[in-house]
Amino acid sequence: MGLAIGIVGATGAVGQKIIEVIMERNLPISELRLFASEKSAGKTVKLDKYNKEVTVELLTEEVMKEKYDYLLFSAGGSISEKYAPIAAEAGNMVIDNSSHFRMNKDIPLVIPEVNSHVLKGYKGIVSNPNCSTIQMIVAIAPLYRKYGINRIVVSTYQAVSGSGYKAIEELQNQLRDKEYPNKVYTRKIAGNCIPHIDIFNENGFTKEELKMVYETHKILEDDTIEVNPTAVRIPVFYGHSESIYLELKEEVNINEIKKTLEESKGVIVEDDPKINRYPTPIEVENTDFTYVGRIRKDLYNPKGLSLWVVADNLRKGAATNAVQIVEAMENIKMEG
Repeated sequence: MGLAIGIVGATGAVGQKIIEVIMERNLPISELRLFASEKSAGKTVKLDKYNKEVTVELLTEEVMKEKYDYLLFSAGGSISEKYAPIAAEAGNMVIDNSSHFRMNKDIPLVIPEVNSHVLKGYKGIVSNPNCSTIQMIVAIAPLYRKYGINRIVVSTYQAVSGSGYKAIEELQNQLRDKEYPNKVYTRKIAGNCIPHIDIFNENGFTKEELKMVYETHKILEDDTIEVNPTAVRIPVFYGHSESIYLELKEEVNINEIKKTLEESKGVIVEDDPKINRYPTPIEVENTDFTYVGRIRKDLYNPKGLSLWVVADNLRKGAATNAVQIVEAMENIKMEG
């Protein structure tokens, strides 16, 4: 028997990627239903693998009360806030890509390579972490487990696709026309870097940056780690990059660090300065791994380590992680 799956926000950038990833990973499906707002309801989505089209249904409270094995939400926090509890109360497993439930102490925040153990015996809403948090934690969790981490200083360089279709179109238009105005961002994004993602908090950090702090603490179950982030939007279509500095609890041995990362699930090490080998966003597009390069010791602190980490933000940073949560839960069921 296959799985009955519903996708809420199916016509958005992440929703489309969820469909793509489900097809690629051969998730056993008996029924796939797609939901969206009035604006998109009635449209058809072609499923090439099955050589058929699925009509997008209007999202309502009634359809959320029906029975599914999994409902994957990617339609924004306000939609999740309203409809996810209705679906969960009806006995459905909900995997939510918005930030709305992430810091709820009763709701798991899951990266399957890192903390799938929290899913055992769980029923209800599961939160997908923020895209920038996901790739950072996939890369550093193996090092945290082996060496311990006192402090993280991270600067992100995030693609416009993280802001949705309108941001992608804005960058495309500005690359063609230097006079095209900025509507999505506070500045023109073409040829520019904007150190501002989401709203500013009173402490000077943006909401995007604070997500990385609090989500890291929750996923690793350790709020003693000091996390100091700066989130920057750059004129790249797909793929987030991060410069990460770690202060470990032990002295750094680069060969051991590389070996640990090479043996870690979900990580691919691309690191050879002699042949200019390091990951870049354009090269990791449409992949599901987290790529690590530029691995080097601090020049002064024997416990300091620098990494360059790149991943596809729409896939591993959102859609793929959500589908992997489904896979992890199915594996848990099989294991009894």
